[in-house]
Amino acid sequence: MSQVISIHPVTRIEGHARIDIHLDESGQVEEARLAISALRGFEQFVIGRPAEEIPRIVTRICGICPWMHHLAAVKAVDGCFGVHPTVSGSLLRELCQILAHIHDKILHFFFLAAPDFVSGSEGDLSVRSILGLVDREPELANRVVTMRQLAQQMLARIAGKAIHPVAAVVGGFSRPMGEDDRRALLADGRVLLDFACHALEFARDRVLQRLVDEGAGLGAIATGFLGTVDNRGQLRLYDGQLRLMAADGTFVDFSAQDYERYLAEHVEPWSSAKMVYAKCWGEGFALNPDHPNGIYRVNTLARINVCDTMATPRAQAELEQFRHHFGRPAQATLLYHWARLIELVYAGERSLELLADDRIVDQAVRSPVQPVAGRGIGHVEAPRGTLIHDYSTDDNGCITRANLIVGTTHNIAPMNLSVHQAAAALIRKGVVDEEILNRVEMAVRAYDP
Repeated sequence: MSQVISIHPVTRIEGHARIDIHLDESGQVEEARLAISALRGFEQFVIGRPAEEIPRIVTRICGICPWMHHLAAVKAVDGCFGVHPTVSGSLLRELCQILAHIHDKILHFFFLAAPDFVSGSEGDLSVRSILGLVDREPELANRVVTMRQLAQQMLARIAGKAIHPVAAVVGGFSRPMGEDDRRALLADGRVLLDFACHALEFARDRVLQRLVDEGAGLGAIATGFLGTVDNRGQLRLYDGQLRLMAADGTFVDFSAQDYERYLAEHVEPWSSAKMVYAKCWGEGFALNPDHPNGIYRVNTLARINVCDTMATPRAQAELEQFRHHFGRPAQATLLYHWARLIELVYAGERSLELLADDRIVDQAVRSPVQPVAGRGIGHVEAPRGTLIHDYSTDDNGCITRANLIVGTTHNIAPMNLSVHQAAAALIRKGVVDEEILNRVEMAVRAYDP
């Protein structure tokens, strides 16, 4: 008799999801699905609203990464009105985005992912959490909390508040940065970079090697990748062109303004979240592990796969080591964790580069704005992947159409494939236990959905 095993909720992720594993009569995995609860209402909520209000409204899409929606939206509205932000306005926006990446990466790796490796996937549920890390590594845990708080405090110093921001405005930024603030932020930024390097060393010794030795095949699939690079092929998070890489390493670069030429959206009846696939590999979509038509991945592993180099020296050195071990493109799903820490180092270095740029304290933080009819597409790299906001406005500057492709959306199809692969590899003759189910969850957790 066939049966369904449900994991509900999936734990230690930044959202809500359920895994349903369908077993056939012999107890073997027949199908496995990841269902994500996602309200797509914001594409309708914003219709008719003045476009300059949208960057403040869409921060409510996600309490973990409101800055990413804030910035993608304001870049899109810039485009609707034909506005080019000032240099200082753009630098301040990017600095806020980078700091938001830092505290998010600390949150995901240490609070959500690391317990599987520090306490072990077989560890008791009561210690397989941040509390287990506190018990085993109290000094590190204290520093983790302090560093995440520091990144948030730096954001608040620049923008007035760290959560649900209002600081980025059409044409630039709402207020300039003073020289005293810049000096204080530089000092704090050096502390964050030192922690990022320490975190990577800790993980290399205590987590990453175990990940490679024991879990590299968990949830493993072969797909393409999507991320953002500059015109030299260097990794970028705030601005640049999109690079879509096939599983064989070939790639095409294109502007976010042309995303509809390369990407298409799809909805399955059993999930409320949209799925996205690549049109340039042939029209079509298939959740088939053997022939995943058009499926690609985003987020940290994707970004370090698609870039030729990292734009900062310490991160570049780490990328070279990573590629020495795993090649390009690396496909093992759990390598997302390693890539996340390389990006943490990059973000620490990039924040210092931005603060060292004298243009960031220029008082001209906003260009003049005149609401007009138009269309604008803004994109940034959110911690969870490429984020696209696409708006159209009427003659009064009010929204007439909106389409959002959220970072996790790109990864929903590959997460389904990884869940199926993990469940099929671990479950035999219907035998399951807590460790097996947690390891299936680990395949999802790596994507940081």
